[in-house]
Amino acid sequence: MKIFAIALIGATLLAPAQTFSPDADGFIRNWLILAPISFDDSGAAAIDHPFLDNEPAIKPKARDSVVIVNAPLTWQPHQASDYFIDFLKAFPQPGEQVAAYAVAYVIADAEMKVTLALGTNDQGKAWLNGKEVFKFAETRVLEKDASRVAVTLVKGQNVLVLKVVNEVNNWQACVRFLKDGQPVTGLRIATAPQ
Repeated sequence: MKIFAIALIGATLLAPAQTFSPDADGFIRNWLILAPISFDDSGAAAIDHPFLDNEPAIKPKARDSVVIVNAPLTWQPHQASDYFIDFLKAFPQPGEQVAAYAVAYVIADAEMKVTLALGTNDQGKAWLNGKEVFKFAETRVLEKDASRVAVTLVKGQNVLVLKVVNEVNNWQACVRFLKDGQPVTGLRIATAPQ
């Protein structure tokens, strides 16, 4: 019985992390989120402020903790109930002059050239595999595919890091990948590094 229990524990530890699929329209709904991060500057300044060390290359796991501006925060898995992340619904206080990071581990079966299509409310920045691929430094409302950027997903794990800043009112973001204008739904999404 002990050997069986040890084997079961070992198999559980070696089991691959759970993965999720994008929704029918290709939107990523499963994320690791770190929020809320308060700031005193403008949103345009906050989007360029690195609240985390080496923010382009972070690879967090659920329940990893950090201290930002003397406030302890923990990375939390989050599943959006709609095509977008509603940060105010998930992290209501404080809800203004705040920033968040969202990370998704995107697993592709083959290398592919795709379009990263995203919308943010307000400012946003995105990195793919450590490289900045998107920045929007003004205020705006959420709109599907408001910004589009040509990117390449490598075979295997791709680390997508999103930073979203809110000045006032709604605080949201949506992300999907498109190929030839159609949603890429054959990807797998993890909330832990593979």
